[in-house]
Order: sequence, then C-alpha cells, then structure tokens
Amino acid sequence: MARRHAQKDETEINITPMLDIVFIMLIFFIVTTTFIREPGTEVEKPTAQTAELRPEGNILIAVRSNNDIWMEGRQIELREVRTMVERSLAENPEGSVILIADRGSRTGTLTEVMDQVQLAGVNRIAVSAEEPGG
Repeated sequence: MARRHAQKDETEINITPMLDIVFIMLIFFIVTTTFIREPGTEVEKPTAQTAELRPEGNILIAVRSNNDIWMEGRQIELREVRTMVERSLAENPEGSVILIADRGSRTGTLTEVMDQVQLAGVNRIAVSAEEPGG
C-alpha cells in the first residue's frame, strides 16, 4: 500500500526586491537633498522695492541690530567670518553668500562682513531684504 503524504504549499512573499528598491530610493534622496544652514538668529529685515527670491544661497550670515554676527547657529567674531566662509566653500564650491542684516545694524559692520566674505573668495554676495507688505 502506498502512502500518500499531504504536502502543504506554503506561499511566501519575497520582500527582497522591495527592500532593494527602498534602499535605492533612500540613497537617491540622501544624495540629492540640499541642506540649508540657518544663521541662528532672528533678524528684522528692511524692505526693498527690488527684492527678489533667491533660494540657491547656501551660506547665510546674519548681522543683528546690536552688530552681532551670526553664522551656522552661533555668534561669531568678525575675524572668524573669512575662515568659516572658506570652510563652507570647500564643502560646496558653487555656494553663494546671503547677508541678512537687521534694519538697525550699522552699515560699517555689514561692509566689514562683506570684505571678509570677498577675501574668502566669494564673488556672489546678496543682501537679504523683504518685499514691501510681505
């Protein structure tokens, strides 16, 4: 008498291809993400009739109303501006600098910061302002 064995067909879901796709997408998003560095302080910007939106600025430097200089989330001295901008340019050679000056800050401080940025080798400098009424 022949014995008949009942075999169960267990179906398994192979998730390996799905994991491959998820990891490839993760790597894609990590590589293409642009990280924005904030200056680290709130500044009351002056208004300008000719203000334009320029989202491509990578290096943000803020000058507060008491002439404190902020970059990368901390207060820095004027002599540190050049070094920090050079370091940021080494990370992103295509970067530009956006100066965010408070309306109560001294023009002399802003000029000194601009000089340090130019000495660091940056030719593209923008001064941030807000559009009237916005």
